[in-house]
Amino acid sequence: MHPVQSKEWGEFRAKAGNKISWVKDLLVVWSRIPQTPWYFGTLLKSRLPRKEDIERLRDEAIKVGGVGIRIEPDVLKGKMPDGLVRGRRFFTPKTFWLDLTKSEEQLLAAMHPKARYNIRLAEKKGVEVTEDPGAFEKFLKLMKETEVRQGFYAHDENYFRKMWETLRDKIAHLFVAKYQGEILTAWIIFKYDDKIYYPYGASSDQHRELQAPSLMLWKTALWGKARGNKIYDLWGVEEGKGFTDFKAKFGPKTVEFVGTYDLIINPLLYWVFRLGEWIRWLILGSLRHTRNS
Repeated sequence: MHPVQSKEWGEFRAKAGNKISWVKDLLVVWSRIPQTPWYFGTLLKSRLPRKEDIERLRDEAIKVGGVGIRIEPDVLKGKMPDGLVRGRRFFTPKTFWLDLTKSEEQLLAAMHPKARYNIRLAEKKGVEVTEDPGAFEKFLKLMKETEVRQGFYAHDENYFRKMWETLRDKIAHLFVAKYQGEILTAWIIFKYDDKIYYPYGASSDQHRELQAPSLMLWKTALWGKARGNKIYDLWGVEEGKGFTDFKAKFGPKTVEFVGTYDLIINPLLYWVFRLGEWIRWLILGSLRHTRNS
């Protein structure tokens, strides 16, 4: 099971102001559609729903006042039930999996030579990676710096604080890479079942030549491996993006999920919602282009 289908994730989303529904073992998170009494639900990274699950989800949506539910299973192959339409993806359709059952030697051998070089360089220059839950405020500061520098939109501070408060030491672990006492990189790693995940990362613009992120990925992989985890999910593949090129150098396998589908509850309100969603992302894309220009 994926961490966003966990009891702890449900608690976090409830603290963040969402409605939560458990439909058997499926966690649905409801977000209110602004200026309306209606909700839209997301069922993310779940098992593949069956026909009977769809009927239960429909009943729950009617109780909540939901116009639709977006379903995005954490499944590589399988047939979705009939009666769904394609939805706008939430997570990227593909991700990278690093096989932690391999030996350290096998993992290093599978890397691009540049990745191995960068790991050795960071170690030689004195970069150190440690788990440091006390560095959360520095993580927030670096996240804001990274967001501005790279021109993307991260979650707000309230989101991160509630996430950390709820998941710390249960699922979420904070790692930092330091050089001469200065934190250059801070990552939050999720550990759940037999996998670890890299959902959030932030870095300083200082001492980039020391390749702290490369050592961070390697050391967190070894941390997960030492705890018996089998897969390191690097959380997303987007062709042409720098972070994707960075991850690819570590020799992971690319996997693709079954896709994103919507269960329509109220057809008229659903399609009005989809139009608003399209306009919102069009505006955000334009603003992102402006920030990067």
